[in-house]
Amino acid sequence: MNKGLLIIVSAPSGAGKTSLIEKLLPAMDDIEVAISHTTRNQRPGEISGGHYYFVDKPTFQNHIDNGDFLEYAEVFDNFYGTSKNTVDALLAKGKNVILEIDWQGARTIRKAAPEAISIFILPPSEAALEQRLKGRAQDSDAVISKRLEAACSDMNHYDEYQYVVINDDFDIALQDLKSIIRAENLKPTQQQTELKE
Repeated sequence: MNKGLLIIVSAPSGAGKTSLIEKLLPAMDDIEVAISHTTRNQRPGEISGGHYYFVDKPTFQNHIDNGDFLEYAEVFDNFYGTSKNTVDALLAKGKNVILEIDWQGARTIRKAAPEAISIFILPPSEAALEQRLKGRAQDSDAVISKRLEAACSDMNHYDEYQYVVINDDFDIALQDLKSIIRAENLKPTQQQTELKE
């Protein structure tokens, strides 16, 4: 069995990363998302252990102190971290593992795992991004303004990634993601076991 791919997917808030990944998972049965730990509050409809592992700050700090995270970062006054053990176990089973992380976490992962595939998702424009953030109807105008400012800053890091997907037409963006993952799995280095046989 071949080891799975480690796939970094980053995007500014509101670019559609989560929606794309939710549609990608049932379409490709060899992919799983590494569920991150976070100190942020649980949103309506979110399930702990499904969307994130929701923990308090002392518990999160414990994980940091124990070296449990592959990467962690502070975003909007909350912490997010990816468990080493979870990722390693999935990769060993031959699963392709998606890390939904920001550009700071992506930098850390690329240093620790240079073989990781990195994909950055962009909105078609700043105006479209603002409309999407307002359309969520989850945040106040002040929070939306803060998110938009941070998103514009995040977009400056797209050129640190191997692939860029522009989420203008959702179905095309989804197909682009599938194509990237399929192409990476067709590389000889990923097919070593089958090729030897």
